[in-house]
Amino acid sequence: MTTARRPATLDDVARAAGVSRSTASRVIAGNGFASPTARERVRTAADELGYVPNPAARALVHGTGVRLLVAVAGTDPAVLDDSYVDQVLGATARVCAPHGLGVTVDWVPLHAPERLVRLTDDRGVTGLILVNTTAELLELVPRRLRGRAVSIGVGSATVPSVDIDNGGATEAIVRHLYASGRRRIAMVTGPPWLTCANRSVDAYRGLLRDAGLPAREVVGDFSVERGRAAAREVLRRWPDTDAIVGISDATALGVIGRLRADGVQVPGDVAVTGFDDIPLAAVTAPALTTASHPVRQIASAAATMVLEHRHAPMCTRFPSALVRRDSA
Repeated sequence: MTTARRPATLDDVARAAGVSRSTASRVIAGNGFASPTARERVRTAADELGYVPNPAARALVHGTGVRLLVAVAGTDPAVLDDSYVDQVLGATARVCAPHGLGVTVDWVPLHAPERLVRLTDDRGVTGLILVNTTAELLELVPRRLRGRAVSIGVGSATVPSVDIDNGGATEAIVRHLYASGRRRIAMVTGPPWLTCANRSVDAYRGLLRDAGLPAREVVGDFSVERGRAAAREVLRRWPDTDAIVGISDATALGVIGRLRADGVQVPGDVAVTGFDDIPLAAVTAPALTTASHPVRQIASAAATMVLEHRHAPMCTRFPSALVRRDSA
């Protein structure tokens, strides 16, 4: 029976090279003084022993951390169950893996934003991505993470942001509805505390105001369940509504489900649109008119900015395209 050979350590390299551990460490890390002879001996020993530096251990020694934290704000922990968060985590992990960095995710309660301070006090955290960001959270980002923190949503002078141009997407959706003859257009919005979602609401209000039409708004929360309830509320308050703009595809699918259950034809009686272009949007009956949302691309950009300490513009918006289908 053979015994598996243990991985070579830095001490092994130092002994084989005939130098001190600190000298071997400086050569491997590529910083500090070491003579040309010592450098050559250390590199030769490392090659012969098959020594592979441990990025996590090296990060701890230099105080640069071993993982990137994705902090998601929300009213309760259920926010972590959203498929949007899954996409952000997956894309972030793919960016971090080649660097030997892990990715962790945690919930930051809206009623206790100071939890972000406790999470980032951990010196193992090398960078931060904020999701569902509020102005209060931006102010709580510690100084040591300035330049290594990015928000997906709203940003600040010290924390840049990347996000989708949901305002432009909503404009395209409302213009499409108007061009198709819809004049009594309602919207199921996102929660008021989520500033980035308000860009869609502002775009909706602005276009209806310019067209001389009244806004019809019901507050939503991105869920199918709230979409169902909102559909009934819209028609109870404004029975002549002929189009409903959902803040998300999940919201829109809930709206369609409730309307059809109540005998309302989609799009014959009421046109319905969403936002996100999730895979299910193309296979529902009717297929959902929506707008694209490259979540993975946005999250990859955010993670890359964190790892490269890139000085980016305070706000970067990714374009969104109207996806026309049968529901509107």
